[in-house]
Amino acid sequence: MAISSPPALGPAVALFRSLGDPTRLAIVRRLAAGEARVVDLTGELGLAQSTVSKHLACLRDCGLVDFRAEGRQSFYALARPELLDLLRAAEQVLAATGDAVALCPVYGSPAGEAAA
Repeated sequence: MAISSPPALGPAVALFRSLGDPTRLAIVRRLAAGEARVVDLTGELGLAQSTVSKHLACLRDCGLVDFRAEGRQSFYALARPELLDLLRAAEQVLAATGDAVALCPVYGSPAGEAAA
């Protein structure tokens, strides 16, 4: 029995790759709690300004994050509320699989250590 052509997976792969970087995921998780400026993110996440800016640019290019200007400041926020649903679903999958993902020999953390 022939399998019909699967839908193009490229966009989904790009979405998960954009969220697969620990810094970008930390930024997205922080922005899920509300908007923030670069200076807020650098302080809260303990990252350099250039690092935060680079990853925000990537997330903006992917259409996941947007900003609003207020005077000389930019306030970043999630551009798509559906992203919150995706994060909640991921948390449910992680809870259901226990340590299986963390112990994965290909993508898991060394010795199954939880990532920050």
